[in-house]
Amino acid sequence: MAKDITHPGPPPEASLKPNAIGFLDALVIGLNATSPAYSVAAVIGPIVALVGIYAPGVMLASFVPMLLIASAFYYLNKVDQDCGTTFSWVTRAMGPWAGWLGGWAIAMTGVLVVGSLADVAVTFFLLAVGLDSWADNDVVRQVLTVLLILVMTAVCVIGTEVSAKVQNVLILAQVVCLLAFAVVALYRVYADTGTLDAVDPEFGWLDPFGAGGASLTASLLLGVFIYWGWESAVNLTEEVEDSATAPGKAAVWSTVLLLVTYLAVAFAVVAYAGTDYLAENAAEEEFIFALLAEEAMGGWDWVVLLAVSTSALASTQTTIIPASRTGLSMARRHALPAHFARIHPRFRTPDVSTWWVAGIAIAWYLVLYHVSENALFDSLTALSLLIAFYYALTGLACAVYYRRQLTRSARNFFLIGLGPLIGAGLLAWLLVESVADMSDPENSYSGVSWFGLGPPLVIGIGIALVGVVLMVVWRLTAPAFWSEHPSVVDPDLVDGKES
Repeated sequence: MAKDITHPGPPPEASLKPNAIGFLDALVIGLNATSPAYSVAAVIGPIVALVGIYAPGVMLASFVPMLLIASAFYYLNKVDQDCGTTFSWVTRAMGPWAGWLGGWAIAMTGVLVVGSLADVAVTFFLLAVGLDSWADNDVVRQVLTVLLILVMTAVCVIGTEVSAKVQNVLILAQVVCLLAFAVVALYRVYADTGTLDAVDPEFGWLDPFGAGGASLTASLLLGVFIYWGWESAVNLTEEVEDSATAPGKAAVWSTVLLLVTYLAVAFAVVAYAGTDYLAENAAEEEFIFALLAEEAMGGWDWVVLLAVSTSALASTQTTIIPASRTGLSMARRHALPAHFARIHPRFRTPDVSTWWVAGIAIAWYLVLYHVSENALFDSLTALSLLIAFYYALTGLACAVYYRRQLTRSARNFFLIGLGPLIGAGLLAWLLVESVADMSDPENSYSGVSWFGLGPPLVIGIGIALVGVVLMVVWRLTAPAFWSEHPSVVDPDLVDGKES
């Protein structure tokens, strides 16, 4: 067993509640954080427009770097059960500057996406219950979105056990609805009762290189990020039973179960609708399920609409977790102001950092929505830059942290060193491709130019620059974090007999 070299924990009265949830609860939270129904609905049309029937193959190929990075999360969590995950691990392996930026990236992903997820949850619920006029009313939808964020934030603050119970219900509803859609769609394909240009499924669709060329690269950019969010299970490491191994296992199994779900739904969607229909409606993005549900299920289309709504609702809650726990971890290491480290004395959750994440997310949502709805979508596209950055940083940190142990066994070399490095390399490549793609304003939702670049790239660069400025200011005004972590941890301090 690897020796635990974590920093001395806070006093019991200031700590998160240990053993609050079990492995299955962590697994469910990891699954829900990715918002499977919403994610696959959002990308299936654009991916089909790029690679046609090989969309399932792209989702299979996109799974590879996610599994490799999940391995890095597993092994790093074994030696450091810190709710700050990437922030804590990168700080130990590569120093305080890289660690601070990793923590900033995680915190900002929550800010960027929570408002949009809540908006989708509200919109699809209204459509599911027949309140289409409410869904079309911007004011009503925004008010309900803000209220939903506040409610889900309160659930996060009240307690991890309550959050887990809510997530268990939501994942069950989501999976049942998705499977119902997939079964009905495939049945109608084989029964030849579909209303669109159906295509019989083939195993050849799993070939990610079938389309080849630049379209493969672009589709992989979309495919990789539908898996984002599984690490929420690891952010709860201080609150999960068997914290040294269970959260990491939950993260790994989340990626595997997501792969199965995505492949099943992708096969059903492509087979039922055909490539032409999906490509023509690619611009509808997540609303493609609203169109397909009516085509495939008739009066039962509300089932699929409800799946997307519960998916986005669940992810609204779970996406708050990594950002709030990262804020807590950074504050107790003196990398952020101390009040972000406050633990609610009754609920034993980081209430201050949780409400801060929600408040900034609401402000971001309202401001960008009033700039234009396209600007809000562009901010979601900018997510890919932050996600690729901190995932790649984590994979690199794993290899660096264990660098003197990698030759001690084949298992260490492949699972702790080479695998995470390959995952980090793939994500770094996708990050570069994303930057190149986003530099062209024509590739953005709005199609407008900000400073000669696409709005998503400007948003991504802006967030990075703000982070660097805040980091430098904090370094100058409160240098304790940098003084406490002056150098990289020596990996020889870790027992490498069993990694």
